[in-house]
Amino acid sequence: MTPPVVPARILVVDDTVASRYVRVSWLRRGGHEVTEAVTGGQGLDLLAAQEFDLVVLDVNLPDMSGFEVAERIKGDPRTAAVPVVHVSAAFREAEDRITGLNRGADAYLTEPLEPGELLATVEAALRYYRARALVERLADRLAKLTTTTLRINAAATFDDLVAAAAEGTATVLGAPATALVTNPEGELLIGRAEPGAPAGLRREPARLLDGLPPDTGTQPDPPWEPGVPATVVVARGNPRRPPIRVAVAPGAVATDEDHNLLRQLAQATALTAEGLRAFSEEHDLALTLQRSLLPRRLPSLPALPMAARYAPASAHAEIGGDFYEVTELDDRLLIAIGDVTGHSLHAATIMGEVRHALRAYAVDESDPAQILRRLDAMLHKFHSTQGLTTMCLILVDPAEETAVVANAGHIPPLLADASGARYLDVRGPLLGISLPRPPASEVVLPVGGLVLLTTDGLVEHSGADLDEGMELLRTAVSHDDDMDALCDRLLADFGRNKKDDIALLAFRREHLAPRG
Repeated sequence: MTPPVVPARILVVDDTVASRYVRVSWLRRGGHEVTEAVTGGQGLDLLAAQEFDLVVLDVNLPDMSGFEVAERIKGDPRTAAVPVVHVSAAFREAEDRITGLNRGADAYLTEPLEPGELLATVEAALRYYRARALVERLADRLAKLTTTTLRINAAATFDDLVAAAAEGTATVLGAPATALVTNPEGELLIGRAEPGAPAGLRREPARLLDGLPPDTGTQPDPPWEPGVPATVVVARGNPRRPPIRVAVAPGAVATDEDHNLLRQLAQATALTAEGLRAFSEEHDLALTLQRSLLPRRLPSLPALPMAARYAPASAHAEIGGDFYEVTELDDRLLIAIGDVTGHSLHAATIMGEVRHALRAYAVDESDPAQILRRLDAMLHKFHSTQGLTTMCLILVDPAEETAVVANAGHIPPLLADASGARYLDVRGPLLGISLPRPPASEVVLPVGGLVLLTTDGLVEHSGADLDEGMELLRTAVSHDDDMDALCDRLLADFGRNKKDDIALLAFRREHLAPRG
């Protein structure tokens, strides 16, 4: 059975009126749309201005040969895919056929020519080029689908996800697209993108979608874009979660292939949204657990006001080992900051053990260096491979201007007073490796002096030396800073998008408290 003819736009280039008339008539009777040109230059101009599916090209033209015209058609990226059929009004040698085919023609016909032969040749050339165009289109769409899916899967936030879904759908289907996702805070995020352009993002109450059909279909008057009909695909990563929607203009999904692509994009978006929700829940759970292991309150002493902060790492949801501790020992305070290596429940468990052991040892031991020795022995005995810990201890008597400091591989305290800010020269090996420890150091804490203790998450920067980060921190601290404002500012300036947790504690000696 002969397949039906698919009409094509054909350009006939021939300077002979009779020949051109005959060929044009045959092609039009064959169901094709035909445009005529007399010269090679005119034909090339028409190709530059209009789209054609095929060119029937006479070999002998008044301004240039048909060989040259074919060569120029195939050499232009805009027309290289257009098939060319050479027709010669007179018999040519085999060498002429070879030349024509080598210089760009897809077929070479000679007179006398039957109408069936011309139409069959045209149909054969069109079938080949249409099949190749279809394959190239599918390959292009699959490449765009793969790129979009990878970007959707890599989205780290709901805003990123909505933008990736809207922009990718617009690119894959070549039409304006909208993605609608409800985030864990209950906001409806709406991203809309034109092909090749970044998505615009807005937030609406989730109730905007109340009453919409729960299934895929056409929305003649969608509430997120009234008066603009849309074909909408609804997908869920979890039946208990709000669905996501991806929408395009109805004309953009004319085939089953278009619908399948839209469904794949919507499902990828739904699965990523579910992963982001799970991450958010895990992150909140880890943060709640982490905070439960930290002091619920700090001592309130007019002579020694304090402020502390804990910020979880932004790159993962695991609980960390960073901590701070303030233990009241009669008329003195033992202030500690530390970091157990790793990000896991195990690291947090060790951190809890270290804090409890620290307070227990401090009950009958006043020397910070000796407390560190006992902690080192405990960690070496019970957690020799996974309990490596850094810690800095400061024993402060509010009635004395001096304090006792011992360090175990931790960033030293930063002391800021009227003369400037400097790190105290206190060192020692980290805990858990059973190395000899230096004695504690006595340091002066002048009235008005501010001390900042922090874990390395605040000063570590990707690609930068730790000393550089510490110097940046030193220059950012002044003795007269409000401590709460200082902690918030340091987290804002140094703590964004960090791969490690951050704990910091600041205190200031306002005056010497009378011995009570």
